[in-house]
Amino acid sequence: MYAKFWKRVLDLCISAVALLVLSPVLLILILVGAVAMKGNPFFTQLRPGKDEKIFRLIKFRTMTMEKDSSGKLLPDARRLNGYGKFLRASSLDELPELINIFLGQMSLVGPRPLLVEYLPLYNAQQRHRHDVRPGLTGLAQVNGRNLLAWEDRFRMDVEYTKNITLLGDIKILLLTVKNVLKRDGISAEGHATMEPFRGSNKQE
Repeated sequence: MYAKFWKRVLDLCISAVALLVLSPVLLILILVGAVAMKGNPFFTQLRPGKDEKIFRLIKFRTMTMEKDSSGKLLPDARRLNGYGKFLRASSLDELPELINIFLGQMSLVGPRPLLVEYLPLYNAQQRHRHDVRPGLTGLAQVNGRNLLAWEDRFRMDVEYTKNITLLGDIKILLLTVKNVLKRDGISAEGHATMEPFRGSNKQE
């Protein structure tokens, strides 16, 4: 009953209240971001949601659009400036996703929405991560976040889809707050951002 009905009701109510209460913070981040990023403070990207339905994710931009002499974007580490690092460390870059949650494209808790280009790379078991709405945070995010290997992240994602409870979601949300305050697992070792997923060797 919770997973099929009350979870969405809570997502709708909490995201609406959060957007209203946090509106001054969002306005400040929009203005500061426009200056720090020298333009559009928002980053949007197509991501697969529930049942692999594509939606447009919205976040605050953490990397500049700086390019090299040939017109290609500089590596992530070069474009991730001090302001962007602050947004990621504090997870403030995720706040606009409250809009996605309000619209029903995401949930407060669920597997994180990844890149569309990863869809053909999942094995049969990993595809089950799309049986539910993607989340602002999830089981993998409170158990290592970007420090986890892809196999471990997907295993936790699928585990969550099979065991959705109110108490479980509350626990994940509380652990998320704890991890954000501690700034744990922000990036994978040796990478400014998470290392790209290149496919699984297991065909489960």
